[in-house]
Amino acid sequence: MTQIELGPGDLLDRRGRLTEPGWARYEARRYSRKAIAASPFRIKEWDYYCVLAGDYGLAAVVADNGYMGFLSATWFDFRKPSAVTESVMTALPLGRMRMPQSADAGDIVQDHPKLKLAFRHTAQGRQLTLDCPGFMNGKGLSGTLDLAQPPMDRMMIATPWAGAPKAFYYNQKINCMPASGAIALGDETYAFTPDKAFGVLDWGRGVWTYRNTWYWGSASGLVEGVPFGFNIGYGFGDTSAASENMVFHGGVAHKLDQVTFHLPEGTYDGAPWRFSSNDGRLEMTFEPILDRADASDLKIIRSITHQVFGRFSGTAVLDDGRKVTFRDLLGFAEKVENAW
Repeated sequence: MTQIELGPGDLLDRRGRLTEPGWARYEARRYSRKAIAASPFRIKEWDYYCVLAGDYGLAAVVADNGYMGFLSATWFDFRKPSAVTESVMTALPLGRMRMPQSADAGDIVQDHPKLKLAFRHTAQGRQLTLDCPGFMNGKGLSGTLDLAQPPMDRMMIATPWAGAPKAFYYNQKINCMPASGAIALGDETYAFTPDKAFGVLDWGRGVWTYRNTWYWGSASGLVEGVPFGFNIGYGFGDTSAASENMVFHGGVAHKLDQVTFHLPEGTYDGAPWRFSSNDGRLEMTFEPILDRADASDLKIIRSITHQVFGRFSGTAVLDDGRKVTFRDLLGFAEKVENAW
């Protein structure tokens, strides 16, 4: 499949349609909420961070989904294993959450009595702070993590939907950000150190069709002392111009074509998964640890999520033909069915 690499320019034209679908290694396209032609009830904007540190991890999201605002924090303990989430939903934000129009500028500060979240830019990268006093029946979850962001490539993709000219998905994934800091859960403090803690940012803006099923996988870490990670996925929109599949090695992106998730029958967190690419450049297995499953069915709004955390092992072939072998790289893979 042809992979269209984009240069700089506006994401949407004067009619609110994608100027061109494709991918890039940086924030090539300028997003403007004002340029969107669809109803503000259909606009979806979010920043999602996931920081994993071996035996434990943290995820946090701020989202303005038009008719619903959403704040969430999740604590992962991969030794038990367990995942505990505290979420807050608000009605009809319709852009009032002021989500940044760039992944590289603009801070997010949400101050709710149940959950305070702040995603800020710093000279070295990004800083995440949270305070959730009622977390885990009053234990409380709080702390600050700094994510270093040295000069490095990312995954950027602009995706249309066939037959829906006002629909689009603009997404950036920034992998391999070393994390430092500490998170307090009750009386226990968990350290995040840059030798084994790495974060990923999922930055999404768009308008899409009512019913979709997507697959997404991500991991970041060190392989022989070199930052290594990947972003893989499919199923969301018309990806004939570009896929979101990419391997990162030493800060450099290596573009892949198509990657297939081979899920085991009847289970998500039991038998190993397998992944393969049609160009033979990514072959790996995945040993599940924890399925963060969620099923919500409100008839009009429906979401079935299986975000499975575990360890990836396999090989990746870089653009110059070098082969990178990795074992037990902590990350996640998910299948999500949405109608919203």
